[in-house]
Amino acid sequence: MRLRYYVMAAPIPSFYLNCHPVLKKIHQNPPLKISKFPLKPVETPSLREICKRGSVNEAFQSLTDLFANQSPSQFSLDEAYSSVLELCGSKKALSEGQQVHAHMITSNALFNSVFLSTRLVFMYGKCGCLVDAEKLFDGMPHKTIFTWNAMIGAYVTNGEPLGSLELYREMRVSGIPLDACTFPCILKACGLLKDRRCGAEVHGLAIKEGYVSIVFVANSIVGMYTKCNDLNGARQLFDRMPEKEDVVSWNSMISAYSSNGQSIEALRLFGEMQKASLAPNTYTFVAALQACEDSSFIKQGMFIHATVLKSSYYINVFVANALIAMYARFGKMGEAANIFYNMDDWDTISWNSMLSGFVQNGLYHEALQFYHEMRDAGQKPDLVAVISIIAASARSGNTLHGMQIHAYAMKNGLDSDLQVGNSLVDMYAKFCSMKYMDCIFDKMPDKDVVSWTTIIAGHAQNGSHSRALELFREVQLEGIDLDVMMISSILLACSGLKLISSVKEIHSYIIRKGLSDLVLQNGIVDVYGECGNVDYAARMFELIEFKDVVSWTSMISCYVHNGLANEALELFHLMKETGVEPDSISLVSILSAAASLSALKKGKEIHGFLIRKGFVLEGSLASTLVDMYARCGTLEKSRNVFNFIRNKDLVLWTSMINAYGMHGCGRAAIDLFRRMEDESIAPDHIAFVAVLYACSHSGLMNEGRRFLESMKYEYQLEPWPEHYACLVDLLGRANHLEEAYQFVKGMEVEPTAEVWCALLGACQIHSNKELGEIAAQKLLEMDLENPGNYVLVSNVYAAERRWKDVEEVRMRMKANGLKKNPGCSWIEVGNKVHTFMARDKSHPQSYEIYSKLSQITEKLAKEGGYVAQTKFVLHNAKEEEKVQMLYGHSERLAIAYGMLTTPEGASLRITKNLRVCGDCHNFCKLISKFFERELVMRDANRFHHFKGGVCSCGDVW
Repeated sequence: MRLRYYVMAAPIPSFYLNCHPVLKKIHQNPPLKISKFPLKPVETPSLREICKRGSVNEAFQSLTDLFANQSPSQFSLDEAYSSVLELCGSKKALSEGQQVHAHMITSNALFNSVFLSTRLVFMYGKCGCLVDAEKLFDGMPHKTIFTWNAMIGAYVTNGEPLGSLELYREMRVSGIPLDACTFPCILKACGLLKDRRCGAEVHGLAIKEGYVSIVFVANSIVGMYTKCNDLNGARQLFDRMPEKEDVVSWNSMISAYSSNGQSIEALRLFGEMQKASLAPNTYTFVAALQACEDSSFIKQGMFIHATVLKSSYYINVFVANALIAMYARFGKMGEAANIFYNMDDWDTISWNSMLSGFVQNGLYHEALQFYHEMRDAGQKPDLVAVISIIAASARSGNTLHGMQIHAYAMKNGLDSDLQVGNSLVDMYAKFCSMKYMDCIFDKMPDKDVVSWTTIIAGHAQNGSHSRALELFREVQLEGIDLDVMMISSILLACSGLKLISSVKEIHSYIIRKGLSDLVLQNGIVDVYGECGNVDYAARMFELIEFKDVVSWTSMISCYVHNGLANEALELFHLMKETGVEPDSISLVSILSAAASLSALKKGKEIHGFLIRKGFVLEGSLASTLVDMYARCGTLEKSRNVFNFIRNKDLVLWTSMINAYGMHGCGRAAIDLFRRMEDESIAPDHIAFVAVLYACSHSGLMNEGRRFLESMKYEYQLEPWPEHYACLVDLLGRANHLEEAYQFVKGMEVEPTAEVWCALLGACQIHSNKELGEIAAQKLLEMDLENPGNYVLVSNVYAAERRWKDVEEVRMRMKANGLKKNPGCSWIEVGNKVHTFMARDKSHPQSYEIYSKLSQITEKLAKEGGYVAQTKFVLHNAKEEEKVQMLYGHSERLAIAYGMLTTPEGASLRITKNLRVCGDCHNFCKLISKFFERELVMRDANRFHHFKGGVCSCGDVW
């Protein structure tokens, strides 16, 4: 730019360069030939006025004209140079300031001029050249108080408050008297260092020297106390001020209260200021708006907004930005957008406030759309914008957009920033892109505790639990202090691996380090529950002194997860009695408990509770409610809830498809699946499991085949073992056992226990001993952890009276620490769920129950020709013993109790944890016919609706 050299009058002599090392680096600049002595004086505009306009180029032109047209004797050199240096400092125009310095040397203006040397110190300080300011300061033979103040101010401006205090102490030792302007800089340095003791000492000196009565000194003292977090001291000084007519005093206190989270006090002071008839300025409005920290301050915020509109500050960009940020905190992005689009001009903060507002309020798609608008307007995203967009991309699952912003960050050198790196790791974790996530983490030049926490959480949340623990060990070796978030992530990994020993180790670490806050206590309860250690979880729960809703939910979930639904319901009742209001997550857990017990009345109570409390039926709450009614045997109510929900997500559709499947309504499930596709909702793996399950329990073999093909080729979803097991089960139920076996042999992946189990179960139903033996051997070759698989093999051998093989399988179970789940049934009568084990006599009405069961059996034998089918008793016992075993099955005891305690003709709902045997199935059909009772039974496989002697399963289950 040609104006850069206007002021240079002649080459700089080497003498001056040696004397002024500051100028060594700029002496190569070609000087502009300016006449030292003008031919005649010319009237020019005031240079000071031109400098006030703020244009460096215009000021330089004016200074050049001044030297060209007038002799230095005709104008004040000090005033001319001073004005331009002041402008260079305010604009941080270092290069131009250096040229002025050079011209001052060549024109000999600096000779014995303490004033101009001080101005140069000031300029270099403002332009961030602290070293140059120091060199000038140290080289000055004479200094005034203004010179010392300029240097002290330079240290503060450039983030070197210790330098300011050292210089201040040197002044004091040298006996240099202070003036009023010294105090603001020194007090600001004390505030930056949070050195209240030093600040109080300076405060005392200001009192002693009589400067405390000067308003700007008093304001600086107030500011120092607020920066040192001594709000009481600041307020006492503020209250003692005789006259509070300076808006800066009020701004200091309002801002201090606001930034320290004392919003009510800040807004109260704002109100007092208005009562005092003091006009707020930009800083007042910004501080007051920042005090409106959440939606509970919406009335106060709108009042301040109205005050802004009445003032002249409604077009001020700083105030407008504060209003945008406030409305974003209130969740009112419509109002924020209205302010934004009515602004005359936007700065970077304006764009970033809108962008972060959209992200903070979960409006991720709007954030991405606004980002494009920002780019179209020519606004280049900075670090803050990039972090916001990464977050929006991650939370919206927009992989393409996320990778684009990653590329932008790399292109602009922003990816090396620690916060950007952490955000990218989190983003790829949410995209389940473990490879990219690890790559970003490994390439990060610096890592903090957030970096390690994010990568560990990423692996833990994506099922890579072992890798999460490996990284945790690395953290320990690095000697990094663990925080609550990292420990929570490690607990999640331990939960996934069911590593109770690691959980105990981490629990001990928490206790040793005294990190046991409520979040971690809740996490410990949760992870013990996930690992199946209910006693430890309950003990930890009892130790929590101040339980919140998360504490109660964690314990309720623990009970539900470990099959203790009754205990979960009791704890939920206790939770309400203690006055803790359930949230949507706790309601989801307790609905699951009601569903597992088929406790319809309990489920209805919870449904009524969430309606009364105004919970919105959406997301997991809606899908769990659909599932609860389906598992309680009321498919119609499931359908009603499903139809009531307007915005149906994939999980809700899947829940309803699964509901149809468990009730044997395969065609309805398929129709609903097709409707979901018509709504442009793409099915996932779980949705295909649900529809294949429905096909399996309705014998829809061809449809099942087509769905598996569609999954692989239309939706490019790689089938899970569960999908293969569903098709094998479907073929097996239809007695296409050879086809099922060939399908298993032709699988692209190694068949899992679920697949062989499905084949073995079908072989048992259709008495195919040859294929059954193959499936049984395959199962026994695997390292099985599910006792149900051993039980199935044992039952197959028992049906063939291979008692030696049965004993061998049972010994293997025992050696592996596995136990057979005992048969258990429950029935809801009144407002209580009653549980029965096989041949159970623990119930208070046990005698009446067995008497009633005997009457029922006698009537069915006499009128329905019922004869016990002992082939279903897979024990090596005498025939009479087998009959007694059948009579003591848990579902019969539940039915007998229901018939004993409910009116004649009332329908009964029974749930069993295992598959109902063939004899009990026949027993239930006869009851429905001869006692005219509708029975709704849910076993481990599906629902059975018994009515008039017929079962909805068609005798295939």
